[in-house]
Amino acid sequence: MDSLLAAAARALTAGDVLTALGHVALRSDPPALALRGVAMAQLGELERARELLRLAWRGFGTDEVLARARCVVAEAEVGLALRDLAGSPAPLLAAARALEARADPHNALQAWLILARRWLLLGRRKEAEAALAQLQSQVLTPALAAMAGLTEAALAARALQVPQAAAALEAATAAAQASGITALQAEVAQARIHLAQPAARRVARDSTDRLLDLHSVQHLLASSACVVDGCRRGLWVGGRWRPLARRPLLFALLRALGQAWPGDVERDVLIADVFRTRDGDHTHRARLRVEIGRVRVAVQGLLQVEATTGGYRLVAAPGNEVAVLMPPIEGEPGAVAALLGDGAAWSSSALALALGASQRTVQRALVSLESTGQVRATGRGRTQRWLAAPLSGFTTILLLPASLPGD
Repeated sequence: MDSLLAAAARALTAGDVLTALGHVALRSDPPALALRGVAMAQLGELERARELLRLAWRGFGTDEVLARARCVVAEAEVGLALRDLAGSPAPLLAAARALEARADPHNALQAWLILARRWLLLGRRKEAEAALAQLQSQVLTPALAAMAGLTEAALAARALQVPQAAAALEAATAAAQASGITALQAEVAQARIHLAQPAARRVARDSTDRLLDLHSVQHLLASSACVVDGCRRGLWVGGRWRPLARRPLLFALLRALGQAWPGDVERDVLIADVFRTRDGDHTHRARLRVEIGRVRVAVQGLLQVEATTGGYRLVAAPGNEVAVLMPPIEGEPGAVAALLGDGAAWSSSALALALGASQRTVQRALVSLESTGQVRATGRGRTQRWLAAPLSGFTTILLLPASLPGD
C-alpha cells in the first residue's frame, strides 16, 4: 500500500471521510476504488458505494483472495443498509472463511455479523443464531461488540426471551460507550426504549384493551391461560402451540369466541363478523357449522367449542382463563409498519421477502399506510423505496418474523 492509500485508510478509520476521499478521488486502481466505496458508504451514497466496490472486486486479480474477500464483506454491508435481501449468502460465507484462513479476524467477524443481521431481518432465527455464535469467545472491537449485542437482543426479544434481551442490551450499551461512536450509542439507547414499550393489547370482553409490554406477554404465555395470539395467529396453551396463520377464517372464529369468553356468541353475530355479511341465511348457518367443526379439530386437546342455545362458546380446563392477545396495529399493514419502523428505506420486494408474503399483499398494505401518512415513497419504478418514521408509544417486535418461545 502506497503512502496515499495508507493515509486514506487512516482517515477512514478516524472517521474523516472527506480527507480520505481527497487522497484517492482521482485514482482508479482497485485499492483506491475500494477505499472510495467505503467512504461513499459512510457518506450515505450507498448505490455509488456498491458500484465502486464491485469495480474494485473485478479489478483485483483472482490470486488476490484477501482483497476480494474484503470487497465482498464491504458490499454485503452496503446491501444490508439498502435492504437488498434477495441475493444468496454464499459469497459472504465464502469471504468469511477466506478471511479466517488468511488471518484477518476483524473482517471475518464483521462478515459473520452481517450474516446474522441479514438472517435476522428475514426471520431466520436458527441461521442468525448460528452466524452470531461465530463471534462468541472472540476478541471484538467495541463497535463490533455493540452491534453483536444489538443483534443478540433483537433475536432474544423476537423469541420473547426478555431477560436475555435486556442483558444483551446492557452489554451493547457498555460497548457503544467504549466505541465513542455517537450514532451507535443512539441506536442502542433507542433499542432499550423500544424493548420497554407496550408490545400488544389484551382484549377484554367489554372491548377495554390493556397494553402489555414484552415481559408481561412472556408472563402471560408462561401462565396456565389459553392465549388466542393475534400477533402470531394461533393458540398457545401451557407451552403447546397450534398455528392458524394459514387458516384466517378459523382464527377469526376463535378470536370472536375468545373475546366473548366465558360467554357465548350468537350465530348471527358470528356470521356477520366473520363472513362479512348482514343478511345471513340457512346456507351461512350451514357453513358456520362446518367451520366451527374445523375449529374444534384445530384446538382439540387445548380448548373445547360448545354449542349453546343461541350460538357457541369456548370451554377451557377448570381454573384456566381464555385471553385474547392482539398487536398494536392490526391487519396487513401491521407487519409492514413493523419492518419500516427501523427507519431504513425498503423496497416492496424486500418487504415481501422478509415477511414471506406476496408483493401484491405488501403493496396493498403500503397504500393503506401511505393514505394515513404513516409511510412515504421515494424514487420511481425499480428504485422506489419506502420510509417511515420510527413508531412511538409501542413496539412492533411481535409483528416481526420470528419463532415462538419453545421453538
